[in-house]
Amino acid sequence: MRVLVFNAGSSSLKLGAFDIDTYAPLSEAQQIFKASFDRFGPAGCTLTYDGESAAAEFCDMGAAIRAVPALLERAGLSGIEVIGHRIAHGGADFPSPIALDDSAIARIAALTPLAPLHNPVNLDAVGYARNLWPDVPHWAVFDTSYHLTNPARATTYAVPEAWRTLGLRRYGFHGSSHKYVAHRAAEALGQELQDLRVISLHLGNGASACAISRGESIDSSMGMTPLEGLVMGTRSGDIDPGAFGFLSRATGMDVPQIEAALYSESGLMGLTGRSDMRDIEALAAEGDARAQLAINIYAYRARKYIGAYAAAMGGLDALVFTGGIGENSPSMRRRICDGLGFLGLRLDDDRNLAVNLTARAAPQIQGYGARVNVLVTETAEQLMIAREIVDAIGLEQGRGATPAPRIPIAVSARHVHLSRAAVDALFGAGYALTPDKPLRQSGHWAARERVTLQGPKGQIEHVAILGPLRARTQIEISRTDGFALGVDAPTRQSGDLEATPRIRMIGPHGQMDTDGLIIAARHIHMNRADAARFGLADGVRVAVTLGKTGRGLTFSDVVVRVTENAFTEMHIDTDEGNAAGITGNVSGEIVGHGQVSPQG
Repeated sequence: MRVLVFNAGSSSLKLGAFDIDTYAPLSEAQQIFKASFDRFGPAGCTLTYDGESAAAEFCDMGAAIRAVPALLERAGLSGIEVIGHRIAHGGADFPSPIALDDSAIARIAALTPLAPLHNPVNLDAVGYARNLWPDVPHWAVFDTSYHLTNPARATTYAVPEAWRTLGLRRYGFHGSSHKYVAHRAAEALGQELQDLRVISLHLGNGASACAISRGESIDSSMGMTPLEGLVMGTRSGDIDPGAFGFLSRATGMDVPQIEAALYSESGLMGLTGRSDMRDIEALAAEGDARAQLAINIYAYRARKYIGAYAAAMGGLDALVFTGGIGENSPSMRRRICDGLGFLGLRLDDDRNLAVNLTARAAPQIQGYGARVNVLVTETAEQLMIAREIVDAIGLEQGRGATPAPRIPIAVSARHVHLSRAAVDALFGAGYALTPDKPLRQSGHWAARERVTLQGPKGQIEHVAILGPLRARTQIEISRTDGFALGVDAPTRQSGDLEATPRIRMIGPHGQMDTDGLIIAARHIHMNRADAARFGLADGVRVAVTLGKTGRGLTFSDVVVRVTENAFTEMHIDTDEGNAAGITGNVSGEIVGHGQVSPQG
């Protein structure tokens, strides 16, 4: 599919055209056109096209977009099948790309109070493009969508409920960039993203950090707006909200004036009078104290977030630099990484100085033997936007082609899977568990025996044991159980037990402390015949809707696990079952089937 992507900013417009197939790896996508219009002003702008930059007469976004058909014709490009648009803020309502009709545009416009400096510009670009290409479908991809997997503990501000009801929460931005960078890093490392803990540092005029644990964004440094977090070119990053009251009393400024200054007169600009890190590094080398301080603040803030996110994920496998500064400043990469040796992170100075990003390269610059991989790669937001849109269109077409499959849903109560060593410790050496009731999954059973779980706050008795024995003990609880025990268990797929909390199990013969405590991520067991019939594969993530059943919820990000003789059934925990109002025998409808996480 041939996709033209517009990425509109307040004073610039980037665009690219791609030939890309549904669900194909990102590495197979072909970029066939690239251009940018920078620094719109009364005298025009800078047009970069075909590898060269020159002054151009286009003074604003509308003039630039109206010039695009001529640029495409000059490049010999035709046959644009869909046009994509980057939208900064989708709130909590847009977890995936959407087709842009008048109703969708009105919904996006209603989010303007959350992004008053970004969404209106994005929608202006949509309007200009729809006028020029009225017969081509237009789609939107949201910066915030990637971060909607962040848990509530990362997104909730401790403010009055009435404010939170208005939408005051953390959202995160640069989603397309962080998503691309994570997948590109996994490809470069030759590993599955679901097995990695990654921190993506997008360092440019706008800057943000993102913690990506096992394929999902779990936290981002930007908050309700792109003001929060790292120091940026003209934006402040983290600041005490009490500053608003202080500045109002001390200067007489009103809220819009303070907000405007935090967006356009702060950050590196506020510290040095310059917003370009290249200029600031040059001044610092000449002895400019303000520039030296700005560099130290910039690196310190980034280093703090790396440490915090490594702690939040229980470790770190890869740190990835991207964005103009992240890609082009070896000294800033060095400053940020220095002092992180306690994480097992160490740069190789020669590799850091010799970074070559030609052809979407993602070179590794960590020292040999370092535990944490450090990579540098160019971000490719337009490519990621194109890929997400093509996949979304494929899902829509797939839904229209065949009836959506329905599957039974089972609510799985807390239980444990024991190893041989655990059985010996709890019930005595050589003890054989007594199969009491067969389960729907072939060869699996519930034992007659029970164990007690004990945590720092309390204990839960009569916890079921499921057989057969496993090589490693695994304990599955609900989030509510975690509070009862006083332990914070991560949400994981079965078998993903690295860096999980320890819990005490008590049996009639003895007790043992073991890791392996998780909240089981919602999943579907499926046999190969059903997978083929539904057009699904092992590891695919789907959504399952209850329709009018219970409270009519839709469960997103459900992983399909295909084995030869599995009984096809979706498993959720008791908290999820209660939230959905599930009672008795219930089935759900798979929607969005075929939603494969993009490969690097």
